[in-house]
Amino acid sequence: MLFPTLAFGVFFLFVYFTAWSLDRENGRRKIFLLLASWFFYAQWDWRFVGLLIASAVLNWGVAALIASSDSPGRRKWLVALGVALNLIILGFFKYYGFFVEQAVELLNQFGWERDAPLLQIVLPIGISFFTFQGISYVVDVHRGKTPPARSLVDVMLLMSFFPHLVAGPIVRASDLLPQFDRVPRLTREMAALGLLLIAWGLFKKTVIASELAVRLVDPVFFDPSAYGALDIAAATYGYAVQIYCDFSAYSDMAIGLAALLGYSFPRNFDQPYRAGSMQQFWRRWHISLSSWLRDYLYVPLGGGRKGLVSSCINIMITMLLGGLWHGAAWTFIAWGALHGAVQAVERVWRHFREGKAGLPHWLGVIVTFHIVCLGWILFRAESFDLAMQMLEGLTRMAPIMVLTPFLLALIIGGIAMHWLPPRAVEGLAVRVKEAPAITMGVLVGIMILLVEAMRPEGVAPFIYFQF
Repeated sequence: MLFPTLAFGVFFLFVYFTAWSLDRENGRRKIFLLLASWFFYAQWDWRFVGLLIASAVLNWGVAALIASSDSPGRRKWLVALGVALNLIILGFFKYYGFFVEQAVELLNQFGWERDAPLLQIVLPIGISFFTFQGISYVVDVHRGKTPPARSLVDVMLLMSFFPHLVAGPIVRASDLLPQFDRVPRLTREMAALGLLLIAWGLFKKTVIASELAVRLVDPVFFDPSAYGALDIAAATYGYAVQIYCDFSAYSDMAIGLAALLGYSFPRNFDQPYRAGSMQQFWRRWHISLSSWLRDYLYVPLGGGRKGLVSSCINIMITMLLGGLWHGAAWTFIAWGALHGAVQAVERVWRHFREGKAGLPHWLGVIVTFHIVCLGWILFRAESFDLAMQMLEGLTRMAPIMVLTPFLLALIIGGIAMHWLPPRAVEGLAVRVKEAPAITMGVLVGIMILLVEAMRPEGVAPFIYFQF
């Protein structure tokens, strides 16, 4: 059940009116939202609802044991156990096939041919997101950053809440559990913001991202050898716009849907293509993941506390694992390595040029954007061979075959939106919050009808569903 569909619209309207009819019965409201979230998740594969429940029970139990223990040693053992069990679940479903295939290839190189115990494992949608949420909850309880949840229902809802369940943002327990403890309120500003974010997300996903994917990106990345430099360059820039509009659209809609139900999610994107360095890019792109990697991987590894070399090694490890988090493929690992290596070079540069003028910001933005686009080729290509064909094609002169003025306008517009006023949608919500409800309804209705008129038929799954 995808957000930009009639089926989801009917589902959400039912959830919205039922949830607010229970606004004075917070316990019943949470149980209803939990059941609705399980129903939502079951639309992909009902069998994995059990996995979602089991994961929540695991993390609730481990966190409760940590909170009740007075022994530092036992608490460390329990948090390690909790993290390990979460990673085992994630590793089995997401990486089992990849690691078995690599092991077989390695054995074959030594002349040891063996039949691999390959299993046809279906990847549960959103497993990376709800697993990382479970890990952060257990670790934060151990660190004392958040108290253990008052009930199992709260942990289940934390990990299952349908707006963020399948593609984030990764909402921390310290952000969401306190909101579950109190009866939510829907202010005029929250309602305005929620409706505007949903409409804006619909436009980015169904018009910009979908048009670029179908008409430009998918054909060129499928067979780069059939296209020349201009088409390949356009497809590369087009994918940069597509993945931003696709993923940020999901985050916008998730934040908007949660707001309409009375809950606040953190911002997940902040105009990433205006970043002047790779470090700044990761402070603006998929903020909930980058901050998770920082707090639960980079900092525990030592961060930058042990000197320049250690800092560079830690950032490389973090970004390599961040690449692997996105998928069980060497192209994702190479993508993470590229981002890690560039950040390491930036740190060395800043260390030796401390106190001296650096690159002008505008030049840093251009350089960073093109390094990011290089990484997107690795991220999008199905194999290294296709990635190399994309790079080789940038030197091949050939007639333009797929790039049109319309697609060029979408690319330019997708990049230009990064120079809109920061938090433009939030600012608009503040301005229109005092408008009569009927005026707001008509405005949002017109926006949705315009999007419906412009969008192509059908809705492709969001890119980050596969992660």
